[in-house]
Amino acid sequence: MSEKINGWVVDIAMEPPSLDDNSADAARLEKALAEKLKTGSITMDLELLKHLPERLRRWNYTCRCVVFQVRDNWQLIDVVDPEGGTCPAGIAVDLGTTRVVMRLVGLDSGETLSESAFDNPQTAAGPDILARIHHAQKTEGLQELQAMIIKGINKAVGDLCGEAGISLEHVYLMAVAGNTAMAHFFMRVPPQWLIREPYIPAVNRPGAFEAEEIGVVLHTSARVFVFPNAGSYFGGDLISGAYYAGFHENEEISVLVDVGTNAEVLLGNREWLVACAGAAGPALEGGVSEIGMTAGPGVIDSVSIKTETREFEIHTIDNSPPKGICGSGMIDLAAQLFLTGMLDIRGRLVPEACGNRLKEADGLRHLIVVFGRDSATGCDLTISQADLDSLIRSKAAMYTILETITGYVGISFKDISAFYVAGTFGSYIRPRSAISIGMLPDLAEKIFLPLGNSSLKGAVRLLQSRSAVADIESIRERITYLELNVNQDFMNRFSAAKFLPHTDAGRFPTVARDI
Repeated sequence: MSEKINGWVVDIAMEPPSLDDNSADAARLEKALAEKLKTGSITMDLELLKHLPERLRRWNYTCRCVVFQVRDNWQLIDVVDPEGGTCPAGIAVDLGTTRVVMRLVGLDSGETLSESAFDNPQTAAGPDILARIHHAQKTEGLQELQAMIIKGINKAVGDLCGEAGISLEHVYLMAVAGNTAMAHFFMRVPPQWLIREPYIPAVNRPGAFEAEEIGVVLHTSARVFVFPNAGSYFGGDLISGAYYAGFHENEEISVLVDVGTNAEVLLGNREWLVACAGAAGPALEGGVSEIGMTAGPGVIDSVSIKTETREFEIHTIDNSPPKGICGSGMIDLAAQLFLTGMLDIRGRLVPEACGNRLKEADGLRHLIVVFGRDSATGCDLTISQADLDSLIRSKAAMYTILETITGYVGISFKDISAFYVAGTFGSYIRPRSAISIGMLPDLAEKIFLPLGNSSLKGAVRLLQSRSAVADIESIRERITYLELNVNQDFMNRFSAAKFLPHTDAGRFPTVARDI
């Protein structure tokens, strides 16, 4: 195993004290550890000092040190038996607004020991970030929000450790990646200024805290690292994803896109980074469309339509009977409708092409995606013209964000070597479909790289690498945030992008309709 993987567990061997070398036990260990870590500053808690003399003598002045670093400060968290018996572990947390995913990782091996996920209990106080920020301003509201998430995390920690057969006392580190508001809730830091002009977080670089201070039940001296943010709309989850994608070391220009309630975009390399966010996600979120839902069993994730017969071929996650459609399925559906002539360039349903799949309800045209006889609900699964209009706006916003941010730095889409797509959206989306509707630029499909849960994966990598904290901070420091709300160029471009695939079809030379 390379040093990069077991970075936070350091093996130390010292000469035992003698009359000629009578340094204190703590000083002896600090010196040996400082030489190994190439640092001059190491601190340890009082609780560790109480046990240090007996342990060092029992192990003949050899030990395994569990350490952590934030900025220039190295903390010696614990010393453990060099012969084994203790499996030092850490927990990575993707602190999502809707769902929390956690992974238990061996600090000495870097291996995954167990993983779990649970719905964010804060939804009881508000379904979205805005509602929760308003709740936080009520008496005891912020305390309630923190208590909800800490209770959920502590239960999950217990389950993870139980599954892996590890004691809570052997969990020394926790790395938490979430959006800026979720991080504020987690730390119980007032979040209300995030939604008031000029939209300022209370903190950009939270650093690490004692687990006890946060309320997380781990080792008594465990440290909880909260990923830094680059402002109200570019949080630690995105910086974690950028770290996982390698933006701290990439020489070539890359793009990272994460689509959720908003679309967040990061462009650049190890020399410079530009970020922005915009409302390009709502049409892809469950609940906007009547049949829209997040990915899960029975949810449509891909659609194809035969040109000659306009027969629909539907695929669902786990091949269960269809009950709804997720973001990737919506994009597939729109692309197929457009390519087969069932949608025109304005995104409007074409009656003569839709045939018996078109029906009217509440004064709106609806397209039957799945007939009731084939659906899990027994009812027709339909998408309305309003749903499609919303999707068109979202795809236009996504493309315009990308066009604006590349134009801002003076490059073209062809200068991009890798296009990372994060989250569940990135795991299921088919680039060809997104290109066909003008959501993503018309580039070679091989450069589009799905990252999956990059927020969690970045947090895991932090637990594996001693250089992680410095690399993450280097990413944060290089980010220039581009505010789109006051960008007139963005609004002009947006209007032109509200066609399929675009007002200027020449930007999408590979998109050909079979009509």
